[in-house]
Amino acid sequence: MILNNKTILIMGLRNKWSIAWGVLRKAYENGARIIYTYNNEEPEKMQKLTEEIPNAKGYKCDVSSDESIEQCLEQIKKDFGKVDGILHSIAHANTEDLRNDFIYTSRDGFAHSMDISCYSLISICKYAIQKELLNDNASVIALSYYGAEKSIEGYNLMGAAKAALEASIRYLAKDLGRKGIRVNAISAGPIKTLSAKGIKDFGSILNVVEERAPLHRNVTIEDVGNTSAFLFSDMSSAITGEVIHVDSGFSTVGV
Repeated sequence: MILNNKTILIMGLRNKWSIAWGVLRKAYENGARIIYTYNNEEPEKMQKLTEEIPNAKGYKCDVSSDESIEQCLEQIKKDFGKVDGILHSIAHANTEDLRNDFIYTSRDGFAHSMDISCYSLISICKYAIQKELLNDNASVIALSYYGAEKSIEGYNLMGAAKAALEASIRYLAKDLGRKGIRVNAISAGPIKTLSAKGIKDFGSILNVVEERAPLHRNVTIEDVGNTSAFLFSDMSSAITGEVIHVDSGFSTVGV
């Protein structure tokens, strides 16, 4: 198992349909010890979700607050020592800003989406470094989507936020690389998650991918989990600053 003796922190776990859950399961199946964070979910609900993962421990973390991030990571350091990997599976935009044409994005909605979807990763990395939470050769992964590169009907504001996230990956990779820490993003194909329900006509996007992608199928949270396990492992020791597409090849296809 490629993650034996590694401790992985999954940030942004919500439910069993989330990509974070797919990554958590694959990390565990590959030998990792699991820590996770959540925001508004009830602790009892999260404990029940992870009851099949022995010794998994959850922490509440509000990533809109630097104080909350700092306190959360400090407590994790006290409880577990250093970690070998962090998954950033956190994004949000107000429904009205997603459903309206991009030109009608509100100023407050734009700031909110950038804060939660992008800046939170920068803040997490900053405090992880300050708290000396990350082991040598640790790996940080964030989740993106093709809407960061091309305009996708209904993705709107989130596309701009993911584009900022992908740019941040490259700059974080440069800064953290001095300490031997890798930072990458996975651009996953569309997956039926709770967040995806906020995208207008999401079902039609799934149909297009199945029709046009070279593999003629949509991806699953397990597909993303497998790639994440690789990026958390020592097998990806020379990969950083990259956006890796896990989308059945859809992003490689033209008209």
